[in-house]
Amino acid sequence: MYTVAQLIGGVWGAGGAGGELVVHDPADGSPVTTMPVATADEVAKAVEAAREVAAEWAAAPPAERAAALHRAADAVAALAEELAQATTAEMGKPLDDARGGVAAGIGTLRQYAELGLVRGGRTLHGAHSALDFMAPEPRGVVAAITPWNDPVAVSCGLLGAALVTGNVVLYKPSERTPATGWLLARALDSALPAGVLSLLTGGGRVGAALAEQDVDVVAHVGSTATGRAIAAAGARTGAKVLLENGGSDPLVIDADVDPVWAAKQAALGCFANAGQICVAVERIYVHRDVAEDFVDALVDRAEALKRGPGRDPGTQLGPLVDRRHRDHVHGQVTAAAAEGARIRTGGEIPEGPGAFYPATVVVDCRHEMALVREETFGPVAPVVVVDSFSEGLRCAADSPYGLAATVLTGSMSHAHRAWRDLPFGTVKVNAVFGGAPGGAAQPRRGSGQGFGYGPELLDEFSTVKTVHIEAPGGGHW
Repeated sequence: MYTVAQLIGGVWGAGGAGGELVVHDPADGSPVTTMPVATADEVAKAVEAAREVAAEWAAAPPAERAAALHRAADAVAALAEELAQATTAEMGKPLDDARGGVAAGIGTLRQYAELGLVRGGRTLHGAHSALDFMAPEPRGVVAAITPWNDPVAVSCGLLGAALVTGNVVLYKPSERTPATGWLLARALDSALPAGVLSLLTGGGRVGAALAEQDVDVVAHVGSTATGRAIAAAGARTGAKVLLENGGSDPLVIDADVDPVWAAKQAALGCFANAGQICVAVERIYVHRDVAEDFVDALVDRAEALKRGPGRDPGTQLGPLVDRRHRDHVHGQVTAAAAEGARIRTGGEIPEGPGAFYPATVVVDCRHEMALVREETFGPVAPVVVVDSFSEGLRCAADSPYGLAATVLTGSMSHAHRAWRDLPFGTVKVNAVFGGAPGGAAQPRRGSGQGFGYGPELLDEFSTVKTVHIEAPGGGHW
């Protein structure tokens, strides 16, 4: 059982007058974590305390901040197994996947430590009697509100980029993974000056209170509805808002690909982490020429997945984060079936404890169904058959979201057409996951705004000051 404490103004155990919440293991319903709930007054005091140390941390030499982030990465690495175990206990991610998320977070911290060290401004060419340049500066106080589905990797991205650029951070992890956030904050705080990082815990009201405060940046990864509320708050306060929100990411399968290989890619995209990945495949458009063989192979893959608690070795499909979310996923599947879709496998709530849901393949779907157009965030593969690659691209592009898209094709001309035509921040060809280190996704439309990850995220957490210095009296230096 984890007992979480808050960190406010360099003091652990501060606040929590708003009561207490309990997190339950989604595999068996047992209590895992207790956490305090911050009040609005405590949130305001945390922001005030952060302001008091902001100037000092901003003035620290870049090399000093980079060294602190390297020490933070070392501290996280020392807690890697405990972080992975906490993630699995709180949200059900298979343990090997949780370990991978922690490793990714550590790598991201080190990447930003190195990038922060060599980052500079820009010299301008003006008059010979003057010096002109543009210098990056920290924005000040950053509120980072992070999700439960990959809590360490996502948090390390936002926190690392914000800290190395000289900002102080108020960190609010999801109320579904507070122990994971608490362990991470303890590791980071051990390497940072007192007060540079604060930890606030609680539910949506705490996040809303934080977004309404006088902060300089609000960075949020989570649902589109919450992101829109944060954007509205930023419009009132003047804070810069960075959002990576919901998505309904398409997979387009061309006529010339091996349907068995395509099914392997689709199963990975739809079922990894029980579909609870920001860039999971949420809808499939498969060419009629390969549709039958593709669906048969996808059903075989879904039925072959080893299901069970994430802590069990070999588990490939753990539970959903909680039963409320399972009800949402199942509701979309049953609604599609009522509208004429056909469930080839899965689609039933299993008996027993926990929030388990089987890998589900739904065929005879239509593009206008809610299961296809809306975010499901579960282990569900809705399949729409199309008559041409062009039709697949048109359907994929027709979405209120713009996070990521994948195309499987053997045609180089189709590959180039896809990345040019699809209005998504990330387009992947012939692999549902992957990409070079340092890639910076930029979501569109209902999926958010601003860069996430990569060197560009350092720019998001910085502002630029343009400086013009002339020699006295217009002479030469």
